[in-house]
Amino acid sequence: MDVEIVTIGDEIVNGLKVDTNSAYIAERLSGAGFNVKYITSVGDNLPEMEEAFRLALKRVPLVVTTGGLGPTDDDLTKRAIVKVFKRNLIFHDEILEQIKARFAARGMEMPPASQNQALLPQGASFFSNQHGSAVGICLSEQGRIFISLPGVPLEMKQILSEEVLPYLAGLHLKQATSFAILRTTGIGESRLAELIKPGLKLQPGVRLAYLPSHGSVSLRVAANDETREAADARAQELVRYLEKCVGKYIFGTGEDTLEGVVGQLLLDNDKTLSVAESCTGGQLGMIITGIPGSSNYFVGGCLAYANEVKIEQLGVPAEVIESQGAVSEECALAMAEGCRKRFNTDYALSVTGIAGPNGGTEDKPVGTTYIGLSSAHTTIAQLYRFGKDRAVNRTRAVYAALELLRRDILDID
Repeated sequence: MDVEIVTIGDEIVNGLKVDTNSAYIAERLSGAGFNVKYITSVGDNLPEMEEAFRLALKRVPLVVTTGGLGPTDDDLTKRAIVKVFKRNLIFHDEILEQIKARFAARGMEMPPASQNQALLPQGASFFSNQHGSAVGICLSEQGRIFISLPGVPLEMKQILSEEVLPYLAGLHLKQATSFAILRTTGIGESRLAELIKPGLKLQPGVRLAYLPSHGSVSLRVAANDETREAADARAQELVRYLEKCVGKYIFGTGEDTLEGVVGQLLLDNDKTLSVAESCTGGQLGMIITGIPGSSNYFVGGCLAYANEVKIEQLGVPAEVIESQGAVSEECALAMAEGCRKRFNTDYALSVTGIAGPNGGTEDKPVGTTYIGLSSAHTTIAQLYRFGKDRAVNRTRAVYAALELLRRDILDID
């Protein structure tokens, strides 16, 4: 079933607020086998909302809107719905009692304006809101389904997950969709495509998408068939081919993160890690410790931003910095080895580079980064040439360091 998502609010179309609702709804609906064809944004303007709703209903059989269901004067979604469907608003005592109970549970008196939340378009059913007073709305007419959700992300997500998706699953669609995501790192999108393309033969109903981000590229597989079992089989056939082509770059699947995968490898092998950071300013340690249970393998780190700290705390020879510079292979090697010895860990990672936007030279332009790795059996450093954006360079350096460690643990060339 094709879907259009309509997000509502002046703050969206004016760029004052980033529209994350449509991305969440699209991801959940796509995962449930629906084909999201359009995403539209419209401001808090009644005629424009009516136009957007009418166009969406002409284009697809399922429309999902988010926003404009509050009790204030700029919440116009219900008014637009009744105009489009030529219905009246009907008061529902059941909804009013739920709203009163929610306010009472918080020790508050319900504002008079909240009574408007009990008004629904004639013939509409509603989805309960466990976090707010705006219920979700569902109308079905002439083979078209129109669902309206609140704009508050917490409320929207609860209603979509607990109410809307089960409702849609009950429609018993004739087609099932299976998805699989392979997460890769250490290789760019174009190079991935070069390795995958020669033997790639996509059958009808099977799709492959490349989803790049800083430090990784996800491969998203989608397959359609009459049953979930058949769709799963078609998806896994492509997954096996991708694993054969680019397996050494795949660090995980689904919702896996590189920091989570590396952490589990350290845990499984009973190994410990420390870090020495310069240009990343603590970001590597922050990412590592973002994983619950990281205290079982992460010991600590040294934020060696100044040369004096590199020398005094990590034992980097002063002559190395004087002759080769702080951004050099020799410095990265010394930082990693000094960090491992200082913290007495099995592994240590070091990062030193020119994050930018200033500080680059002809020999070492902005983005030049050295990442070191030290263990009982080896101490190595690799040169990376990132871009000109400071924040992006720091993030890419963090994930390049984690990938260097992953490959060493798994003995991947």
